[in-house]
Amino acid sequence: MTSGRGTASGEGHGGGSPRAPGAGTREAIVDALLRLAARRDFGETTISDIAREAGVSLADFRDAFPSKGAVLGAFLRRIDRSVLDNLSHAYDDEPSRERLYHVLSHRLDALEPYRDAVLNIVEWAAKDPLASTAINREIVNSMRFMLEAADIDSEGPVGALKLQGLAHAWKRVLEAWREDRSGEHFRALSTLDRELSRGEKFVDRAEDIARMTEPFFSLAHRLFDGVRGRSGRSSQRHHEADDDHHHASA
Repeated sequence: MTSGRGTASGEGHGGGSPRAPGAGTREAIVDALLRLAARRDFGETTISDIAREAGVSLADFRDAFPSKGAVLGAFLRRIDRSVLDNLSHAYDDEPSRERLYHVLSHRLDALEPYRDAVLNIVEWAAKDPLASTAINREIVNSMRFMLEAADIDSEGPVGALKLQGLAHAWKRVLEAWREDRSGEHFRALSTLDRELSRGEKFVDRAEDIARMTEPFFSLAHRLFDGVRGRSGRSSQRHHEADDDHHHASA
């Protein structure tokens, strides 16, 4: 294990540009964070603690990640990849809600080996509004790919509602998962089923509203473009008149 003060490789950087960290270094840091999160208060875990646990210098940590939050983001992308790399096509012909249910149930399976770390991080984030906001952004990005995996559109205003709603639903799923015994997802999956049913009704209403209001937005957009075009032409004529007046005076 190397010291947080630097290693021979870290000192070799000198005053030059930082080298790109290898995938092995990044993975070691993510694994170290998860080990520490599983056995201690995540809020009290420092970057130096993680670097020591990973056996890397602070310089190497800095080359790999700018913060603890970035390491968490890398972990979530690891989970995303695990789900996306193992997609089942057995549910392709099922309704979108069922496809999403199965995608997210596989996400729970992917999280199971890191159960203690994940639950401790969730508990820490619940006490820190800034951390909760930062993690929410990462979860929303993950949910974007979970929706894509279920072949559900996530674009536009309604898509944004789907993403944020699903991120909140996932938080409740993880809270229920805490009550499950290790290796079991009974409460978590029951909560997932309930939240998806609730969310489906909300999205249906939002899509109905979007369809009803779309003609009005299109009309307002055309009117705005027309006003902007007339304003531009008026401004151009004003400048031309000023130029004519200037030349006449000359």
